[in-house]
Amino acid sequence: MELLRFATAGSVDDGKSTLIGRLLFDSKAVMADQLEAVERTSAQRGEGYTNLALLTDGLRAEREQGITIDVAYRYFATAKRKFVIADTPGHIQYTRNMVTGASTANLALVLVDARKGILEQTRRHAFLSTLLRVPHMVLCVNKMDLVDWSEQRYEEIKHEFREFAAKLDVPDLTVIPISALNGDNVVTRSEQMPWYDGSSLLHHLEDVHIASDRNLIDVRFPVQWVVRPMSDEWHDYRGYAGVVASGVMKVGDEVMVLPSGLSTTISAIETFDGPVEEAFPPMAVTVRLADNLDVSRGDMICRVRNAPDVTQDVDAMICWMGDAASLTAGSRWAIKHTTRNARVVVRELTYRLDVNTLHRDESAESLSLNEIGRVRLRVTQPLFTDEYRRNRSTGSFILIDEGTGATVAGGMIL
Repeated sequence: MELLRFATAGSVDDGKSTLIGRLLFDSKAVMADQLEAVERTSAQRGEGYTNLALLTDGLRAEREQGITIDVAYRYFATAKRKFVIADTPGHIQYTRNMVTGASTANLALVLVDARKGILEQTRRHAFLSTLLRVPHMVLCVNKMDLVDWSEQRYEEIKHEFREFAAKLDVPDLTVIPISALNGDNVVTRSEQMPWYDGSSLLHHLEDVHIASDRNLIDVRFPVQWVVRPMSDEWHDYRGYAGVVASGVMKVGDEVMVLPSGLSTTISAIETFDGPVEEAFPPMAVTVRLADNLDVSRGDMICRVRNAPDVTQDVDAMICWMGDAASLTAGSRWAIKHTTRNARVVVRELTYRLDVNTLHRDESAESLSLNEIGRVRLRVTQPLFTDEYRRNRSTGSFILIDEGTGATVAGGMIL
């Protein structure tokens, strides 16, 4: 079954956790003991209904405050698809959590309260979703029951958001009016909104086309581990394990190994279940080559005439996630790009971006927590990169504080 990853986004109290809870409940993905625990907690809090938001707000602080703080991952499946949900926070101070949740998503689900309309955080999260190149976006106009199921209000919000989205690069946008609390248009079509002739949210999630979103053209195989069994039976065995980042690899294909630039052919492709004739993302495989080349962790296997850029100078957009430190010109960090590790120095902070107005502050001298900007980096050893808009796997990286081991930034190569 095909897997769809989607992330919820939007402002505080727009109903993201309630919507996810309703999806899980109405699709029969909630265990009996989970439902009993939620009903018990709802009663203890004096709520006159079963608060389905508690299915995703798992931290004690989240339950006490009634907000989402960390990214909550939930899993469920229908007859058509498997789903991984990233329920991300709406508060501005948790923007980095939203970036983390959306970085691997196929679809961004942006919620807006029908009473409040498009807010600052709505625009912020929509922009971040496009910055992260999430291919599909769904705008859910929630709490339609609180505006008397008004078609006029729905059309106003739809028109306003489409005008904002026109400034961004949104390849696929769908707008759905819902009531997460009551379940209208979440799993089944609502009788309260006969003027809406589109599909329910779950129906759209089941049918949205994502197969063509993967890059099946550019073969990129970052080597994660060199497999050399130490036994008499396997003394001649040499394989290279990793996850196919993009493209389709087949037995007999001519390939090149970077950084050496030496070429050979694929003699075998093996999985946990046995050998296969071809591999594609996101398969975890072991590749065997016809020749004994010098291949190590961090090297890249690609096509001879379709190779990534080999560079030590990186131009990228950065989302700063560090609490204590900030990014400035001259600061030094460790970088992890695919399976390759190195060190970098920040050569230049080109500008800091205001995600609400899209204004570029070229006079900025630093990036602090949750701020986004464009930087130029110099790496101590070559990276094998593609533009992020073409390949999210080889176009992304993280910066690490070597002193603490904490991830301080996520980057997208331009």
